[in-house]
Amino acid sequence: MIVDSVKKGLLSGLNTTWSLGKVIFPVTLIVTVLQYTPVLPFIINLIAPLMNLIGLPGDAAIPLVLGNFLNLYAAIAGILTLDLTVKEVFIIAMMLSFSHNLLIESGVAMKTGVKLWVILTVRIGLALLSAVVINLVWQGGSEMAQGTAIGEAAEINGTGAILFHGVIQALSGIGQLAVIVIPLMVAVQIMKDLKWLEAFSKALAPFMKVLGMKPNASMPFVTGLTLGLAYGAGVMIQAAKEDNVSKKDMTIAFIFLVACHAVVEDTLIFIPLGIPVLPLLLIRLLTAIVLTMVVAYIWNRTDRVQRKEAVYEQ
Repeated sequence: MIVDSVKKGLLSGLNTTWSLGKVIFPVTLIVTVLQYTPVLPFIINLIAPLMNLIGLPGDAAIPLVLGNFLNLYAAIAGILTLDLTVKEVFIIAMMLSFSHNLLIESGVAMKTGVKLWVILTVRIGLALLSAVVINLVWQGGSEMAQGTAIGEAAEINGTGAILFHGVIQALSGIGQLAVIVIPLMVAVQIMKDLKWLEAFSKALAPFMKVLGMKPNASMPFVTGLTLGLAYGAGVMIQAAKEDNVSKKDMTIAFIFLVACHAVVEDTLIFIPLGIPVLPLLLIRLLTAIVLTMVVAYIWNRTDRVQRKEAVYEQ
């Protein structure tokens, strides 16, 4: 049985890598190439005047744009080139915890059936709201943030060289995805065939119920929480297709996950900058729980009202 499970998991992992790769490759290639054009500097200059409204200097637009177009690692590289206080770095870290890698993560999220406007509204809305609240509430953090500067990227000249660099970056992204997704899909298939996932779903049932979801949404939920939206999308897509996870539960799960996902990596990555990472994690987690419970309550209440109206009409 294990051999059959491995074969099914490998096939599922390859199919998922191909499906997600069709999103990751063009997005990574385009954004990488744009770094060597006036487009990204134009966007940064456009956003810079708005930074003061959320307690940040104009050049803080650099890590915010890099983080949202690329990933947190690119954003941190941008942060390390600036002179920022602990409070300013904490605001940037909080914003990027909610809103980063928007193009790729939104693309793979849409493959599970979740609407794009839901993803973008929640992520960007939480990022801006958190920045405003932290700026108004936190009066400390005026000391300079710590961090070890990293070397500048090698200069690349020529259209051909830039395109080649973009292709390599895109293929590297797909390779990193495959290294995680394929073994993950094999493990999930084995656990599913051994009925471990069924037991796991039952154990999480009380918490899923509190969040307004059914137990069968537990696997995509935990995968996204630990691995993130991009790497966890394979399991989410498979769960949506095979485990009969409803569109409502998948949307509610994603509302939680866009606010709080990849909790280990996305938290630890900011430690070298000298900011308080425990509050960073707790704010994300509490925000996700409250937001999800509110949305689930409103959604379920609306469904009940509509069902009652349908009964009365009959």
